[in-house]
Amino acid sequence: MAAIIQVKPITGFPPHLSASAQPQDPAFYQNPYSFYARQHATHPAFFWEEYGHWCFSDFKSVSALLRDKRFGRDILHVASREEIGLPAPKPHVADFDLTEKHSLLNLEPPAHTRLRTLVNRAFVSRQVEQLRPRIRQLAHDMIDGFEGEEAVDLIKAFAAPIPAIVIAEMIGLPADMAKQLLNWSNRMVTMYMYNVTRETELDANQAAADFTAYLREIIAERRRAPREDLLSHMLTNARDGDVLDEDEVISTAILLLNAGHEATVHTTGNGVKSILESGLDPQSLFATPEQAEATVEECLRFDAPLHLFTRYALMDTEVEGITLRKGDVIGLMLGAANRDPVRFADAGTFDPFRTDGGNVSFGAGIHFCIGAPLARIELQEAMGVLFERLPKLRIAEPPRYGNVYHFHGLEKLMVSWK
Repeated sequence: MAAIIQVKPITGFPPHLSASAQPQDPAFYQNPYSFYARQHATHPAFFWEEYGHWCFSDFKSVSALLRDKRFGRDILHVASREEIGLPAPKPHVADFDLTEKHSLLNLEPPAHTRLRTLVNRAFVSRQVEQLRPRIRQLAHDMIDGFEGEEAVDLIKAFAAPIPAIVIAEMIGLPADMAKQLLNWSNRMVTMYMYNVTRETELDANQAAADFTAYLREIIAERRRAPREDLLSHMLTNARDGDVLDEDEVISTAILLLNAGHEATVHTTGNGVKSILESGLDPQSLFATPEQAEATVEECLRFDAPLHLFTRYALMDTEVEGITLRKGDVIGLMLGAANRDPVRFADAGTFDPFRTDGGNVSFGAGIHFCIGAPLARIELQEAMGVLFERLPKLRIAEPPRYGNVYHFHGLEKLMVSWK
């Protein structure tokens, strides 16, 4: 189960509450914020025609609904496929579906509580704080590798490899596998695109199969010789006699690898773009740990890495006068909520010194991103080193966002510094 989609058509809604924006229209995904601004000014809760479900774009609603237990990422723990109208699983994506079966992203309590408890310890703040020196060293290493060039794609040369290496090493995979892990991950996350084609499904499924086969080999090695890494921890850690089985370990490792770099890559690229386009002195934005933290939070707010997160209604219910049936889908628009003019002064302005900061970029509630503390440290350290080493950094050609609306990130970011 990749993207959550509305199965039973919704009808009878007031026409003035509907809105249209084609997710694969370049004019939209290059700048979705003008669409968000129109919704904020008219109807923050609206029926998105292309997706066929209700969406919420204001900060208050999104923040509340992320925590609302009437909604969940899974529906089959409270209903059958027949009741909801969900089609049978597609045989040609069976390998992908297996990686999703035990994913923390999709589970609901009590399964979610059990799994998160068994892996959470590795991602608490005091643990990931120890990684700051390693992240700084990786940032220096990456810059050393391209500093002699005239220009470089910062996504490929800097933003992508650092978090991929960090999360791989945490899990217990060799750093030299980072490039292959990125390949598998990038192919798998295309399953969350709007209007996915069969060709995309087949390719994502093959990536999932190859990723799974590789992890099974590594797991077999760890069973023979455990190490001080997260994979060994997941295989051996017991809580009241409870341990994860192999499929649960694989689902969790793949989720951590995919999610553990995707948002950080996009926020690094989007954030560097925002900083360079702001006209502010980049070095001043990382001059102290406190300011570095505030700058990263503003990067997360201003141009979020994830724009749409969906939930099922777990029961017949009502939200803000909107009637929802059990199994209906709602869209929580994280990128729009972060630009809500009711919540933020000058919401469309990048301001790392603002006093009304905050964002929902990592979600909230039980599905709050488990890797958020790590991502924040990676962003603070990597971008701090980047602007320290390359104070004349500038954008060399107009940046373009990728055609994956949910995951809002740049295809490439060409920069120069001489």
